[in-house]
Amino acid sequence: MKKNVILLLLPALLMQAAYAQKSKKKTSGNPIAEGWYADPEATIFGKQYWVYPTFSDKYNKQVHFDAFSSPDLVNWTKHDNVLDSSNVKWAKRAMWAPAIVKKGGKYYFFFGANDIQSDKEYGGIGVAVADKPEGPFKDYLGKPLIDKIVNGAQPIDQFVFKDKDGQYYIIYGGWGHCNIAKLKDDFTGVVPAADGKIYKEITPEGYVEGPIMFIRKGKYYFMWSEGGWTGPDYRVAYAVGNSINGPFKKMGIVLKQDPAIATGAGHHSVVQVPGKDEWYIIYHRRPLTETDGNHRVTCIDKMIFDKNGMIMPVKMTNEGVSASRIK
Repeated sequence: MKKNVILLLLPALLMQAAYAQKSKKKTSGNPIAEGWYADPEATIFGKQYWVYPTFSDKYNKQVHFDAFSSPDLVNWTKHDNVLDSSNVKWAKRAMWAPAIVKKGGKYYFFFGANDIQSDKEYGGIGVAVADKPEGPFKDYLGKPLIDKIVNGAQPIDQFVFKDKDGQYYIIYGGWGHCNIAKLKDDFTGVVPAADGKIYKEITPEGYVEGPIMFIRKGKYYFMWSEGGWTGPDYRVAYAVGNSINGPFKKMGIVLKQDPAIATGAGHHSVVQVPGKDEWYIIYHRRPLTETDGNHRVTCIDKMIFDKNGMIMPVKMTNEGVSASRIK
């Protein structure tokens, strides 16, 4: 009889042991999740950190997204298949580099798809929507939001930025060109700026792809990736300005390869712990043992500012970061 009781309780006991082991983790470790993941978008919803990366595989297999959530940056839970191409009929390959925002009780998930090389091909930047951060997300427009190559910018690597006045902007572009455009309130399209232009090119020196923007102490920080994504020279640079319209002055390199840790460090995002001047950079890198361009992992390290507001060079680690809960 006792044996039967033990057998019945075994699954629960194993789960408790696994949880106890997990809770003992002092740091996140890098990478934060098993598997090949790149281009991470990091954000905060409620009291949870969320990371939405590209599933890093061959372009024809890269047709879904997983997500990861954490209460403390150390213990991460995987959410499988938050969006896949079955819910986006026009997306056939290379879905990548998501961006996500919450607005009006809905979660809007922006993504690039199909790796279009000309305006004769169909694809670009799309939008999906869900009621929960873990999805499931479904196509919002039934077509791409941006489907043309404007100012030489391939429509990929979008970042959605909310300015101080509540206006949302989309900042995007590959092939060494970066555009910015104002989004409609309902995210169904883009609208002209005050000067009548819809797409304004804001390409900084050295820009290749992966733009993001955030505000700290009244200053606008504009960040991007430089170099070749398959090479060791991939890196993150930044500039600082006084408004979303700049002008932005390039300040230097924040993140680059470390021959002792990893190569190909770039295409990142940034999160600030609410109410604190505590910042983290979430990025991908390529383990030293890997030569396949798609073999990239998502990692996290601290991002520190000096007394003048400049970002100090980030030191990549294998340990990752310590716990930081949202209060």
